[in-house]
Amino acid sequence: MFRRKRFKGQSIVSDQMHLEVQDDPAITSEVDRLLARRTRDIRLKGEIKRLFRARVWSQTAKIIRAWMIWVAFLDVLTLALNMLMLPRAIALSMLLPGAIIPPVILVVILVWRKPQAPWLQGASLISGMFLILLSVALVGVSAGGEFYERHLNIMLFVAITAIIIFGIPLAWTVTIAALALGLYLVFQLQNPGIEFGSAVAATLFFASGIFATVAARRIMTILAQKTFLFELRDRHRVAELAEANDRLELLASTDPLTGIANRRWMTETLDRLWGGGRKCPDGAAMLMCDIDDFKKLNDHLGHAEGDRCLVEVASIIQENVRRDCDHVARYGGEEFLVLLPRVDKEEAISVAERIRESVEAAALPNPASRVSRRVTLSIGVAVQAADEAISPEQLQRQADAALYLAKQTGRNRVLLHRPESSERKQFQSIR
Repeated sequence: MFRRKRFKGQSIVSDQMHLEVQDDPAITSEVDRLLARRTRDIRLKGEIKRLFRARVWSQTAKIIRAWMIWVAFLDVLTLALNMLMLPRAIALSMLLPGAIIPPVILVVILVWRKPQAPWLQGASLISGMFLILLSVALVGVSAGGEFYERHLNIMLFVAITAIIIFGIPLAWTVTIAALALGLYLVFQLQNPGIEFGSAVAATLFFASGIFATVAARRIMTILAQKTFLFELRDRHRVAELAEANDRLELLASTDPLTGIANRRWMTETLDRLWGGGRKCPDGAAMLMCDIDDFKKLNDHLGHAEGDRCLVEVASIIQENVRRDCDHVARYGGEEFLVLLPRVDKEEAISVAERIRESVEAAALPNPASRVSRRVTLSIGVAVQAADEAISPEQLQRQADAALYLAKQTGRNRVLLHRPESSERKQFQSIR
């Protein structure tokens, strides 16, 4: 019972962690290996790569969707202004290629609303970007004249903004950059206003800028991956530290021999239930249990047998209480304290008698005992009703006093403390 309650609270630290990574030694080893390398040589693979994508997907998807919405808005706004400000023939020539963008963007947004297979997301984004860039270029090509090269430059600007802000895999980024430069070169070669050499030179000029942008985007991605690796390592270290602290706390609150709670833990539990006052709101009972003639058992059978007896008795006591709310602790030597919240006198006596009978029925040997050749228990019972004001220390003293009289009057019995009676009549023998 004690172990279950302790470990139930140990999941708090793990529940507050935002990185969903299994406690896998292989992942931990790979993280340490990657962080030991130069930053520019970091390459995520396998499970770590999947975890990184899952970690950044939400932010990346929001950025892509927002960028797409703004491009669609600017496209519609530009077409509307063209219809108002440009000659009708030119404006109409721009309308059809410009109308490609909104439906394309709608499809990309729908694909990026929730996580999909990486190949599907990559294909939708690259295809969408190609059609958007093609649409921008065709608007200028259809209008001709000054609009031809202007819209090709706008197309490159659109591609560069996407490359800068999209935190996507490098292969996708390079593909988008290559598509933009390819479209620019193809349409410039067909531009009647410039020569072949000028078209190639302009393409090379813009290529240097785009590739520099791609390189900068790669560095940003690597730095984000390195930050993620630090998060994984720190999470693992925090989890290890929390686990170590929990183990220390458990050791500090557990009796090392029997595995149940110790006196320190029971004292903390009493303080918590009583709230620092003189009354347990729902009432409670205390059972002070003591193994009869335990010293004689140690002297005749040895300390190893005595230890085994303590372990068996602790287990029997736990089996006879409510695991969801009752508390059992080894209080010192051969004494055990049992706390029973929300019980009356009859229920407390019933539990105590059940514990006593179960220990006797276990037939653990104690050949030198003055009571029986079997191990027996004496139990003192004290009860605080819900309307009584009794501190846990007072209740414990009452249970202790009842136990003392049980030992004095023959052992192997349950005695209930009765505070309203006189000195010798303070206790009622149950057996």
